[in-house]
Amino acid sequence: MVCKLEDLKNKSVVNIKNGVNLGFVDDISFDTYSSQVLSLVIYGRKRFFGIFGREEDILIPWDNIKIIGDDVVLVNIESLPYFKSNFKKKSFLQNIFK
Repeated sequence: MVCKLEDLKNKSVVNIKNGVNLGFVDDISFDTYSSQVLSLVIYGRKRFFGIFGREEDILIPWDNIKIIGDDVVLVNIESLPYFKSNFKKKSFLQNIFK
């Protein structure tokens, strides 16, 4: 199956362990040397309409992805691996009060 990043962005990510919808695929991370996809990235949810920034992003390792279907990506994870992005957007209040 060939899938573009744009096709992945429209897919919902569901954890098969507990049936929780984690959100939509927003980005991928890959190794530039081996050209291998490492993980899917789901951006953190906005806090109070984005005024107070976002929650931490969710990183889904490629090994934990079970099925990429037409509408959904099924993953099998015990706990959510969060990570802090270096390129995070500042919240509205952080931009005002530098």
